[in-house]
Amino acid sequence: MDEWVLITGASSGIGRELARVFAAHGFSLVLLARDEARLKELAAECERSPGVKARVLARDLAPPNAADEVFEALRDTPVGILVNNAGFGFYGYFAESDLRVQTDLMQVNMIALVQLTHRFVQPMIARRRGRVLNVASVAAFLPGPTVNLYYASKAFVFSFSYALAEELEGTGVTVTTLCPGSTRTEFFTRANIHMNRPWPLMEARAVAEAGYHATMKGRRVAIPGWSNKLICALVKRFPPRLPARVVRKVHTPGPRQA
Repeated sequence: MDEWVLITGASSGIGRELARVFAAHGFSLVLLARDEARLKELAAECERSPGVKARVLARDLAPPNAADEVFEALRDTPVGILVNNAGFGFYGYFAESDLRVQTDLMQVNMIALVQLTHRFVQPMIARRRGRVLNVASVAAFLPGPTVNLYYASKAFVFSFSYALAEELEGTGVTVTTLCPGSTRTEFFTRANIHMNRPWPLMEARAVAEAGYHATMKGRRVAIPGWSNKLICALVKRFPPRLPARVVRKVHTPGPRQA
């Protein structure tokens, strides 16, 4: 296909599976993440699909100018689908956390996503075709004590993406928000986020398949998995204080130390 798919956070987890799914459907890829070795391995795998090309961009999206550098690097590459998947979480009480880490979280999860979307959606509008897939989370619908800013960042992604989808109606450009729940990836280990209550984990491939099909159909929201749909439906029926307490109990590993 002539148009390329740019996937951020492509080196592992849902992003890696999204790359595999798009490649399986014949799309050429720009794979972006910090881990160049993993990206090269994935690019070689994806290029085994007939007609698929894969480029690697080893970039950290935390620096303020990262999105501009990505756009300039791809100025001559016709990106027809933008997948904003990059993001990370951080466990800890907000007042005791490292503000630099939290600031980087906001930069990667929200600001870089907005900047990349703003940059790449304009040529899509000019061509009157294009698709954006922004990866949020079921966390977007819940307060997240002890994982405060991660949950808040996903609420931002959901609100921003849904509003943008409405703004772009009739332009030929669609915006889809993918809201997975707990997924079998490296996310929880890297973020040091605890899960004290048993809950079914979805496979990253199933989440990626749901995101791909929703994107290609131009759907505004995709919530993969019946249990995740149930959470999103139930949480609307309770005052925020109750789900906030539940989330805190789920993530807190034990009594808080003085």
